[in-house]
Amino acid sequence: MENIINLLVDKFIEIEKRTLLVLDQLSDEQVNWSPNEASNSITNLIVHISENIHERISKGINNKDFIRNRDAEFENMYRTKAELKHIFEQSFEELKDTTRNMTETAFLRTQVVRDRERTHLDMLFQCAAHFSEHMGQILYIAKIILDDQYVTTTLPKKKIT
Repeated sequence: MENIINLLVDKFIEIEKRTLLVLDQLSDEQVNWSPNEASNSITNLIVHISENIHERISKGINNKDFIRNRDAEFENMYRTKAELKHIFEQSFEELKDTTRNMTETAFLRTQVVRDRERTHLDMLFQCAAHFSEHMGQILYIAKIILDDQYVTTTLPKKKIT
């Protein structure tokens, strides 16, 4: 079980670090830019990830009160880069802390998401995949904006021991 926890936490740390490295390269205006009316801005994507964490982790695992308005996450909105970093860091802190403190019994408990019952372990793996997809979108938007000024966010690989 410890290996699974470490794998998940490492993935969440990677997503958090790479996303924050991208945000550091952008201005307030750039994080709120979207390629067209049908696409999301980095702001939308970060708010969406945060709300997903609140729904599935804060409420679903930690039993905190939370009501989600998913549609609002994709409406036109403006947040500063500093606000986005704060939102992202707070959400990921709870995500990582919750994952680190999970027991085998807790992993096997369930929650209902979109009319489907899932174990907390399944939910955490789904979060890792879902957030990785959105991180890719965030990176791509940054590359479009920054062009040749974009600095890669790829982290050095860990040695396997």
